[in-house]
Amino acid sequence: MGWAARRSVPAVEAALGLVCASLLLGLCAAGDPVVYFDWDLSYITVAPLGVKQQVIAINGQFPGPIVNVTTNYNLVVNVQNDLDEPTLITWNGIQQRKNSWQDGVLGTNCPIPSGWSWTYQFQVKDQIGSFFYFPSINFQRAAGGYGGIIVNNRAVIAVPFGKPDGDITIYIGDWYNRNHKDLRKALDDGKDLGMPDGVLINGKGPYRYNKTLVSDGIDYTTFDVHPGKTYRIRVHNVGISTSLNFRIQNHNLLLVETEGSYTVQQNYTNLDIHVGQSYSFLVTMDQNASSDYYVVASARIVNESLWRRVTGVAILHYSNSKGKASGPLPDPPNDQFDKTFSMNQARSIRPINGPPRLGSSVINGTYRGFMEIIFQNNDTTVQSYHLDGYAFFVVGMDYGEWTESSRGTYNKWDGVARCTTQVFPGAWTAVLVSLDNVGLWNVRAQNLDTWYLGQETYLRVVNPEQTNKTELAPPDNVLYCGRLESKQKPQAIHHRASATSVSLGRDKIISFLLLSLLTSIFL
Repeated sequence: MGWAARRSVPAVEAALGLVCASLLLGLCAAGDPVVYFDWDLSYITVAPLGVKQQVIAINGQFPGPIVNVTTNYNLVVNVQNDLDEPTLITWNGIQQRKNSWQDGVLGTNCPIPSGWSWTYQFQVKDQIGSFFYFPSINFQRAAGGYGGIIVNNRAVIAVPFGKPDGDITIYIGDWYNRNHKDLRKALDDGKDLGMPDGVLINGKGPYRYNKTLVSDGIDYTTFDVHPGKTYRIRVHNVGISTSLNFRIQNHNLLLVETEGSYTVQQNYTNLDIHVGQSYSFLVTMDQNASSDYYVVASARIVNESLWRRVTGVAILHYSNSKGKASGPLPDPPNDQFDKTFSMNQARSIRPINGPPRLGSSVINGTYRGFMEIIFQNNDTTVQSYHLDGYAFFVVGMDYGEWTESSRGTYNKWDGVARCTTQVFPGAWTAVLVSLDNVGLWNVRAQNLDTWYLGQETYLRVVNPEQTNKTELAPPDNVLYCGRLESKQKPQAIHHRASATSVSLGRDKIISFLLLSLLTSIFL
């Protein structure tokens, strides 16, 4: 999937049939617009790395369509499940204010059975920025089903940079030629997934920059741009488990936003983007266009000489380009013997202006309290961790074991607020959360293999006052499963599902946890 300049809000409204929110049975306050999406999840056959395989498409698109809305818009997304197994869609970074019922993960939602449809209804309340959605169960993200979410500022709210000339969404992620069912069976059997077969950029394989490493005939992504123009480029790591270094040959990346927080604007020649993370940059097309330019996403925090083929390459094409890209790729960071480079890079990202206890299956918190969460990674690979329903403040990270004295190193002044943070091997990351969103919220590893094997917990935020003002009631169309499955009304099957459909739940919730999750609640 290539790119297109962001459509104006009026065009989006016209395309989606914008109506007054008051028509939608009290979903939201009157005057907040509602946009409707009708999605069909199905398999299509593609060969992104030269091997034909089934991927999950939305309305025939892989990756799926971009959801382009504005702060406080209300979304109504009807999902028809034409896969041969249950599914759920989660909205990575959307905080679902007072409404964890729409979060799209096990624990707050029952899966949508094969052949059924279900409608999500939620508001992007008081949020802006770059996010993405994806299927949250059955290892399905490894097969696609993902797409971008753009939440624009309202016209009356100033943006801390000039209006870009265009908007480009880029998905980067590791990829296997085995289908997602074979991959999850390997995990069920206790096997490691091994090295990925490559990296996709917007669902396509690498440009043939090297005839030894890249086979002939692979389709690649081209981004068409105009000289002198400045584009907002939103980059999401939608992969399974590989941290990726993103760079554009001969171009600076001016970081301006991450997961809904505007940042101090600083230039990078490259940036490490870990699984589940999202960034947006301003990039000015200021080169002489003697040829096209490489757009690169290469594996990080691995033996990069062995992982050379795990590299995604797309093309940045100026309208006045004089030839095709050729020659070596721009160099990744030269930090083989400096394990602090990537951590210091992460620490450089700043916003624009009780005793710990071992985590359990549910962590309780009190509305309007504060919580400190320490992610301790004793594994040998980078792990990313995510909290639904919130943007937390990343206040510290370092190598070694976290101790109470580590709090003395916290950045208490300008820690960036985001929803996904990386934890380096043999290191810890500390985040602070203001508990202002009542509900049951998923805390998980974003690395798909460790999440699938059970590395998750839940944060339950409770308001001790009996009121209906801080949490919405369950929706009328709630699905029931597990012990409440008898309450579920039948729904007509809308397609001929495969006989290999699986049960509504996952077989395995518990695994050997490499994560030590420590929390302290401050009332």
